[in-house]
Amino acid sequence: MSSSLHALSFAAADPTRLASFWGGVLNRPVDGTTLPATDTAIPIRFVPNDDPKVEPNQMHFDTTTTSWEDQQETVERAISLGGAHLDFDLEPDELHVPLQDPEGNEFCVIEPINNFLKDTARIGAYSSDGTQAVGYFWSKALDWPLVWDQDEETAIQSRDGGSKISWGGPPVHIRTSPVRLHFDLAPDGDQQSEVERLISLGATRTDTTPCEDGAVAMADPDGNAFCVMG
Repeated sequence: MSSSLHALSFAAADPTRLASFWGGVLNRPVDGTTLPATDTAIPIRFVPNDDPKVEPNQMHFDTTTTSWEDQQETVERAISLGGAHLDFDLEPDELHVPLQDPEGNEFCVIEPINNFLKDTARIGAYSSDGTQAVGYFWSKALDWPLVWDQDEETAIQSRDGGSKISWGGPPVHIRTSPVRLHFDLAPDGDQQSEVERLISLGATRTDTTPCEDGAVAMADPDGNAFCVMG
């Protein structure tokens, strides 16, 4: 038994505006406050949340590009839609462009010669702060193979391809505010049996995550929230 990715829930002070921004950046259709699923991408649902953003997100998008011109155009489009550059020092060999969306959520526009994200999707990776153990957990939770496991950095990817989920290894930032982006999982079978399986893998129940009615709020071994749908 396993779960599949049902959606990504993204906290937003103005869900409609943020959905429009990300639809424009990712070249995806927008349905109100949702970017619906595509052949290569899960839905992204922007959900109302008035809590102020006080620290960097645990997860950010690494958006891929097909050429240097596409990278420049993506950056310019993001800024025209209300994004901004991040004040972030890059090493000379780092060619990605760090940005933030209109609500301060971080993301990177990746250079076209990045081999790690080659042949993925427009969101090449959901790039996360996290331990090696949490990468192992999500590999088993989703039944996605590890495609990177080196120096305590891990990444997983569906056997069908598409976006990767990656974790940068220690040191892991200790957060004092709720996770603003979380995955919603759809069990392949009985919800309660899947919850018990996830607990056996290292997850815990939590009452601090805003999940849909009937969903079970949980946290992974690093304490990051997710929901198991009913």
